[in-house]
Amino acid sequence: MYKEIEANKAKSWLILILFPILVIGTGYFFSRFYPIIFPIAIVLAVSQGWVGYFFSDKIALATSGARPADGPEFNELNHIVENIAITAGQPKPRVYIIDDSAPNAFATGRDPKHAAIAVTTGLLTKLEKVELEGVIAHEMSHVRNYDIKLASLMVVMVGIVALLGDLFLRFSFWDNDDSDNKVGVFLKIIGIVLALLAPLFATLIQLAMSRKREYLADASGALLTRYPEGLARALEKILADTEPLEVANKATAHLYIANPLKDHKGVRGWFSGLFDTHPPAEERIKKLRSMV
Repeated sequence: MYKEIEANKAKSWLILILFPILVIGTGYFFSRFYPIIFPIAIVLAVSQGWVGYFFSDKIALATSGARPADGPEFNELNHIVENIAITAGQPKPRVYIIDDSAPNAFATGRDPKHAAIAVTTGLLTKLEKVELEGVIAHEMSHVRNYDIKLASLMVVMVGIVALLGDLFLRFSFWDNDDSDNKVGVFLKIIGIVLALLAPLFATLIQLAMSRKREYLADASGALLTRYPEGLARALEKILADTEPLEVANKATAHLYIANPLKDHKGVRGWFSGLFDTHPPAEERIKKLRSMV
């Protein structure tokens, strides 16, 4: 388990280092033509990121139709969350219920003091206690590892790159400079190609980071429960369940422990996997069962 945690942390840091290089490099190149582009993109993206950072938990819970897990029927769930929070050495997050028979769960919140965990009624009815503990430990690990904060940072950086590309294309379209400078024309062509491809590269980096953090949460969660088999069995049941989560959409799918849209069936190649928010469940189960 410790080996998996360290390996995933190292890969996450590598991706996180590459992302600012892409952002700064793209901004520097575009600013050589239109210096105003970079500051405009940063202001717009940071302001959007600020809203997401402070209100993402409320937005995610409201979008999912989640309600507080109050009442005696949820006592066991609250006890599990509280016990794992104590083991993790962090405050007990708020607990919510999503009335849906599809088994799934997600965590949200910018830090452990502002965290929430939401589980579906299907998860409660279809999983055994040790399996539910594995899922809760996984979600608690996302909070403990500040994955929501990291995701907010990634959204800002993707937003900056996308805005840089959009602004450069717009400035280029309205630019009436008829200069015959061949070098300048060549660089501008490169800039247009970069403006089209940079947002794609940024999104791919963001998705790669998301997949690595899922592996990290699996390993960290297994460390909390000391029983990787519990989470492995939970993932098997979630994968085998063919019912899509009705309240989920593409904007919130990345939050859940497993893809709630159920479009992971069928033959998938290396290229299509680049656009997945989650690593293959089969690979996650294999890694969990190899942990000792």
